[in-house]
Amino acid sequence: MDIVNVNPADDDPVGIAGTAGTEADARWLARTIELATLNVADGGGPFGALITRDGELVAEGQNRVTATLDPTAHAEVTAIRAACQAVGDFSLAGATLYTSCEPCPLCLSAALWARIDRVVYAADRHDAARGGFDDREFYELFARDRSTWHISIEAVRPDNAPEPFDAWLAHEHRTDY
Repeated sequence: MDIVNVNPADDDPVGIAGTAGTEADARWLARTIELATLNVADGGGPFGALITRDGELVAEGQNRVTATLDPTAHAEVTAIRAACQAVGDFSLAGATLYTSCEPCPLCLSAALWARIDRVVYAADRHDAARGGFDDREFYELFARDRSTWHISIEAVRPDNAPEPFDAWLAHEHRTDY
């Protein structure tokens, strides 16, 4: 997956070099910024995203966290969900995710699971932090040993723990993803 920041900050903690992007990138990003700004006016969070494939719009999304009381309803996730429904597939291979702001770890994970080829964003994590959306804790958390996390992650392994995976592997009509 290519990740492009068309407006890089001075520091680049994940090694993503900013680029000028293309004219098409600029047009799609302008739409994500418009979606984000409209969402603020409607009482939502300042994030907008869209998915394209072969230069065509597939779906758009806005942050719906407060509207739906769903902490996973970030703009990128809502765009990915809508795009998968639109194309009738859980794979968005060949697609580009455009987003008004650098994807947080949740959204980047969703893009990876959706097999998106390219992510292009406008504002970065520092802009988001300035606006009150500071994901630094999450980025730092993943860099630390789990034993230091504030949330307890525990493995309790009964003897039948692998059964769902055995059933999955034995199911002849499964859809791999």
